Amino acid sequence: QVQLVESGGGLVQPGGSLRLSCATSTFIFSLSAMAWYRQAPGKQRELVAGITRGGSANYADSVKGRFTISRDNAKNTVYLQMNSLKPEDSAVYYCWAPNIWGQGTQVTVSS
Repeated sequence: QVQLVESGGGLVQPGGSLRLSCATSTFIFSLSAMAWYRQAPGKQRELVAGITRGGSANYADSVKGRFTISRDNAKNTVYLQMNSLKPEDSAVYYCWAPNIWGQGTQVTVSS
């Protein structure tokens, strides 16, 4: 069964940084655009950032200039570098490939 394996969440102070990782199979990685979503308590899941097979990225307005999505073809891994984190960035972050979701990783931004 194809999986998306996420890591890198945790607790960070406002203004801090975290990097999320999402590893998958070579088959999925080579064929797919991938993305990061997040869901805060009581809110709908929302797209944070996406990246095409060719490496073109798009971002939610709320994270532009602070978050960077990238992909490492040698490691079949997608990253989300999150800088200047704010309390409102707190959520469960999910990795996505077509028809596949990761298990989610908690990000909490708090002093």
